[in-house]
Amino acid sequence: MPNILIVDDQRYVRELLSEELTDEGYRVSCAGDAESIWTCLKDSPPDLVLLDLYLNGFEGWEILQDIKREVPHLPVIIVTAYDSYAEDPRLAQAAGYVVKSFISFGELKQKIADVIVH
Repeated sequence: MPNILIVDDQRYVRELLSEELTDEGYRVSCAGDAESIWTCLKDSPPDLVLLDLYLNGFEGWEILQDIKREVPHLPVIIVTAYDSYAEDPRLAQAAGYVVKSFISFGELKQKIADVIVH
């Protein structure tokens, strides 16, 4: 079963997403800060990363660039509370974009399935 890394500094978001995705049969690991990402990537390499854009002083765009530089084939879906990035050219590096405040688990699950299958 595919492994998904959830990167979000809000514990309740990590728990909610983790529960939903575990119920779908995915293996899930979580990182609550930027430093933990690299440990997770090495210890349990994911098939997909769900990345929040703002992590207690770190900007997700920089983390996205670092991930794509170190593990270019690893797909990353941006999951953020901000809906103003839909046209941001930096999204070209990501495999998708979902707004948390309007998050539909159906939409997120479909994006995940599309990315992991393809």
